[in-house]
Amino acid sequence: MSDLAPVRVDASRGLMDPAAAARELYARIVELYPICRSITGDGVRATLERINRELNLSVAEIATGTRVFDWVVPQEWNIRDAYIADLSGRRIVDFKESNLHVVNYSEPVRARLTASELQSRLFSIPDRPDLIPYKTSYYGRTWGFCVTERQRAQLRDGEFDVCIDSSLEDGHLTFAEHVLPGDTTDEFLVSSHVCHPSLCNDNLSGITVAVSLARLLAPVRRRYTYHFLFIPGTIGAITWLALNEGRAANIRHGLVLSCLGDPGAPTYKRSRQSNAEIDRAAVHTLALAGHPNRVREFSPYGYDERQYCSPGFDLAVGSLSRTPHGEFPEYHTSADNLSLVQGSALADSLGLVLDIVGIIEGNGTYLNLNPRCEPQLGRRGLYASMGGHGDTRGAEQAMLWVLNLSDGHHTLLDIAERARLPFSLVRRVASTLEEHELLRSVPGGSAHAGGGGGR
Repeated sequence: MSDLAPVRVDASRGLMDPAAAARELYARIVELYPICRSITGDGVRATLERINRELNLSVAEIATGTRVFDWVVPQEWNIRDAYIADLSGRRIVDFKESNLHVVNYSEPVRARLTASELQSRLFSIPDRPDLIPYKTSYYGRTWGFCVTERQRAQLRDGEFDVCIDSSLEDGHLTFAEHVLPGDTTDEFLVSSHVCHPSLCNDNLSGITVAVSLARLLAPVRRRYTYHFLFIPGTIGAITWLALNEGRAANIRHGLVLSCLGDPGAPTYKRSRQSNAEIDRAAVHTLALAGHPNRVREFSPYGYDERQYCSPGFDLAVGSLSRTPHGEFPEYHTSADNLSLVQGSALADSLGLVLDIVGIIEGNGTYLNLNPRCEPQLGRRGLYASMGGHGDTRGAEQAMLWVLNLSDGHHTLLDIAERARLPFSLVRRVASTLEEHELLRSVPGGSAHAGGGGGR
């Protein structure tokens, strides 16, 4: 078995210090926050360059026009400046104050427009007058500005100079991978989208949790190979899958990480397979996390889990968030800023992911070597050894459950679920019983493991 033990936010193995993790996770968001990202362009590259200072990334550049299944890699978009100014030169709307002010992927424009001509190019939120919305137009040539309702009121009379200093040209789509080899080539996929501009919860939170997860897993022995993807949403996942159909068959488990920094209750969205090992591990983790949580069924709407779970692949990839996309009031507005995300929430999210990883790594199947009635545990000193961890009764129950269900068919996760005991306790008990030659590990015995569908 792997040396990686199931871990929690207060991990005894020291994989994670909650306070230090909270500071690290939040500081990374602060540094990435000013960058104007999109599905292509220099903002994505700058983001990946920052991540590469901590992880050894493999960066891919896929040329405009490349066909990826039913899609085509679009032209590359970059932006340098944008504004709406009155005739005195005073900028009423300024891209340099917020990169949300420009509709993402706006084509270049320089014009003098009347207020009435300009109004159709403006987007605001009437009932939230101080917020800027986030809008995109990736696959339709147009341009526009996102403004607060108060700014819009200043643009109702007169003429205005409008400038969007951008480019839409043949170039590349950029994504990055980071791979931590394991004892097997079976893979655990961790995917985060890197295409949003200055929005913190969606999805700098997913990015920062993925980076810290990779750093924490790097020094420990791993049963699975961990494959981290930092990709533009939708088109990035589609492109990676189109270029890696063979590699995708190695994916046994996966998580899409997004919206992990707000104070809401953790939410897990099941994979298309619904009851794959990753689904069961996540549900078990949330059930024992000690705070409210939500589990949702799969739907083909959301983030990149819908690409990994498309019927031609049907990978066992779920999605972990706190408040899901579209359900927190700050979603896709300028209120998704540094004040929304909390270091403690980020650290809790990272701890939950580590718990899930611990179950996937530690799960296995055992055979009871003394199956005719209970073995005499007291004679072996097992009651005393297990009681030393504080929960004597829980440890005794776990030993009896593990011995009873270790028939070569039930996994440790099966046992934890049926007994309603923490997986970490069941795993620890199994290791102790194995040391006392009462159990034997069954090679390859993980009966409910989620496969890489579509193979």
